[in-house]
Amino acid sequence: MNINIKKLDPNAVIPFYAKEGDAAMDITAISETFVDENGYGFIEYGTGLAFGLPKGYYMDIRPRSSISNTGLILANSPGTLDSGYRGELKLRFKWVKNSVKYNVGDRVAQIIILPYPNIELTEVDELSVTERGAGGFGSSGN
Repeated sequence: MNINIKKLDPNAVIPFYAKEGDAAMDITAISETFVDENGYGFIEYGTGLAFGLPKGYYMDIRPRSSISNTGLILANSPGTLDSGYRGELKLRFKWVKNSVKYNVGDRVAQIIILPYPNIELTEVDELSVTERGAGGFGSSGN
């Protein structure tokens, strides 16, 4: 499948698969900004990339496993880039005390582009009965 991508900055790195057989492509940071919003600190990484996803597809944005070495928290994880968005893909991480930052040039996230169905919801008075029923958190076992 071919997806259109635009470099908004000449330093932008086209996403790539790190290893053959990987499901997700790595995203590289080309800029870093500290953002303070309402007393919460975030590190925002720019990618310098915009995507032209076709209708019926979306981009799933998720942290790389290396995030466990940083203490950072991807603020909108997993994130979603819809097919109608044409702006820069940016990643915002919650700054936690004593966190180790990613550096400009580091791979900071992963993306997967997936199709999605067009869903129609039907309101009903009753739902079918299942073994789990209305059991909430932890009800399916440890």
